[in-house]
Amino acid sequence: MKITLPGEAPDYRFSLANERTFLAWIRTALGFLAAGVGLDQLAPDFATPAIRELLALLLCLFAGVLALYGWLRWLRVEKAMRLKEDLPYTRSLLLVSAILTCVATVVMVLVFYAG
Repeated sequence: MKITLPGEAPDYRFSLANERTFLAWIRTALGFLAAGVGLDQLAPDFATPAIRELLALLLCLFAGVLALYGWLRWLRVEKAMRLKEDLPYTRSLLLVSAILTCVATVVMVLVFYAG
C-alpha cells in the first residue's frame, strides 16, 4: 500500500513507532468509550438519570474526539517525518489529563453526595 504523502518514506522504525502512538490514542479513546457505556448501562442507580446520561454522553463524545485527534496527529507526524521537519508539539496530553481529572472529580462528588 502506497501512502500519498509528500516527501520520502522515513525509516520504518519511526513509522512503526508513530503507529504505536496512534494505537495508544485509540486505546485511550476506547477506555473513555467503555467508561461512558458502562456508566450508562451498568450504573442505573448512579445520580439522577439525566446527570448519568449526560456524563455518559460526554465521555462517549470525548472518545470520538480522541480517536479523530489520534488519526490527525499520526498524519501530522508522518508528514513531518517525510519532509524531515521537526515533529509537531502537542498540548493535548494536558487537555486529556484535565478532562479526566474533571470527570473523576464529578464522579467522586456524585458518589459522596449520593451515598
